[in-house]
Amino acid sequence: MLDGLPAGEPLDLEEIRTQMARRAPGRDQTSTKRVESDTPRILSGTLPGPDGVPHTTGAPLAIEIVNENQRSGDYGNLTALPRPSHADYSGYIRYKGFNDIRGGGHFSGRLTAPLVFAGTVCRQILRRRGITVGGHIYRIAGVDDTPFHPVSLTPQQLEALSAVPFSLLNKKAEPFMRSAVEEARLAADSVGGLIEAAAVGLPAGIGSPMFDGVENRLASLLFAIPAVKGVEFGDGFAIAALRGSQANDSMRVSGQGFTCASNHNGGVLGGITNGMPLIVRVAVKPTASIGLPQPTVNLATGENDTLVIKGRHDPCIVPRALPVVEAALAFGLLDLLLERDGYR
Repeated sequence: MLDGLPAGEPLDLEEIRTQMARRAPGRDQTSTKRVESDTPRILSGTLPGPDGVPHTTGAPLAIEIVNENQRSGDYGNLTALPRPSHADYSGYIRYKGFNDIRGGGHFSGRLTAPLVFAGTVCRQILRRRGITVGGHIYRIAGVDDTPFHPVSLTPQQLEALSAVPFSLLNKKAEPFMRSAVEEARLAADSVGGLIEAAAVGLPAGIGSPMFDGVENRLASLLFAIPAVKGVEFGDGFAIAALRGSQANDSMRVSGQGFTCASNHNGGVLGGITNGMPLIVRVAVKPTASIGLPQPTVNLATGENDTLVIKGRHDPCIVPRALPVVEAALAFGLLDLLLERDGYR
């Protein structure tokens, strides 16, 4: 359920379906073979306009997404044998053994499906306010794409990237990325990577200092995505190797306003946007569920044991995580924008 949306906003259902398909399993060789339609059914919060297009009513927007291809039996041996690098053990302790390990619980990647729906709705509202969100696969298994230009990034570039499932600026990198994923799959293993996302058209002055800054709010949403282990804005950790004279984004007059000659800080200063493109990169770990035998413990016997994971899992989650990162970015930015401008 998505609450707090302005009333009267038209929803492009075809774009929503496109973004849901980018995240859905079974659509690409880099993902699991499990197929889900991920078709959202709107339950409340919209009303057809004069043109027949659904518009938001201002009431909570509620949807339902049915899991159509679940096999809970694949998870039967995980009750006693926690999967390495999963939340099985930590969840077992936190919830006193009642954590749901069947693939659809609140540690599951399935939770990213409604996030993509919500984020796509937010993305459409942002677009009508001149703000464009998008991203691309920055790295898979050590194979890099071309990074975004931190100053001259355009809405057209972001829109083009967000319309395809395997989003790259340099398509020549794709076969090398796919080869690395396939090599891992054949070895019953997995690989991770980096995602780079951005927003352009953001006005200066959004956000707050200290604990409610743009980076704080967005990072909390991005870290909520399963498998995300790192978030950086602008140059991120690399900025620590620069001198101040190199890292400072010098300002100058541009037209009727001001701009920066560089964008090492990724569009945010003091927790507040400065009008430059917002650039964020997200580290996605290799899929934890792999087919190789792995040492673990037996929670029932208290002894060391070996786990062989069954089921259908992604050899690389990065391409499917990309639309989720874009959705989280759009969701957070709209929330910040509406807080500043009011829910109108």
